[in-house]
Formats: sequence, structure tokens, C-alpha cells
Amino acid sequence: MRTLLAGVGNLFFGDDGFGPEVARRIAGSDQLPGDVRVVDYGIRGMHLAYDLLDGYDALILLDILPGEGQAGEVVVLEVSEDDLGTGAFDPHGMDPVAVLASLKALGGTLPPTYVVGCRPESADEGIGLSPAVEAAVPRAVEAVHTLLRERVTKTAPVPAGGGRS
Repeated sequence: MRTLLAGVGNLFFGDDGFGPEVARRIAGSDQLPGDVRVVDYGIRGMHLAYDLLDGYDALILLDILPGEGQAGEVVVLEVSEDDLGTGAFDPHGMDPVAVLASLKALGGTLPPTYVVGCRPESADEGIGLSPAVEAAVPRAVEAVHTLLRERVTKTAPVPAGGGRS
């Protein structure tokens, strides 16, 4: 089962760098199944949209989740097309809802999709995660491994070097 693990966010806006940081840590892991591709998309929404046209069996997005909740809270969501609605797709930005909603217009379909997100403390201009979000990164990494093991791939890990890019 081909799975795309996508870190999204802008590391120049504080806690918005959560997704790329989790992707970086997971890419260095030796516990990934061989059919998982890890990519830090940053704010390259068009790149993510086109990569999804390659026919992945599952997608796990790593991102901050603004809204109610305590900073550093890790949340796992399952997302379907019904959850997306519509969004204005900006080829020069990253709005995950708009990117995923655009797949059909591009000729693709949304694979089973999960979000491993974190409630931010601040997404103001500045480099570096807040202490609460930095402390959440290992919990998010574990949540991804749990998702892969229990709901997505249902396969055993392979040795280091398998399936990362």
C-alpha cells in the first residue's frame, strides 16, 4: 500500500513549521514500511497536488490545526471529500483543503486521508517552534507510526533506508 506522508507548513511562521519538522524526524526513522514516501512540501501546494495524481493508496498530512484546544495538543483526524467543501487553490501557496479539493478537477481522486495535527501557540513571523509544539513533535511521530501500523499499511517495519525521499 503506497502511502504519502506530507509535511506542510511554513517554517518562517513559528509553529507553522510543525509539519515539516515532524516529516524531517520521521524521514530519519528506521521504522517506516518500505512503501511510505515522506516529503516536506512546506508551502508548495501545487507540488503536493501533482504528487497525489501518482495514485497513492493513503495520505497522511502533518500540519498545525488552528482552533480550539491547548497549544501542543496532538490531534488525529480522518478526512474525506465530504469534509473538504471548496477552496480557492493558490498554485503559489499551501491551503491543504484547497489542494485536496482540487484533485478531482486535476483528474485525480482523494485517497484515504488522515491529518496528524497540532494546536499551535503562535503562527506569527519567526523561526522555531514554541516549547509546547516542540514537545508535541515526538507524540506526533508516534501517532504517525500508530496510524501506519493500525490503519494504513498494516505491515511490519523494514530496515533503515526503505521508502523515504
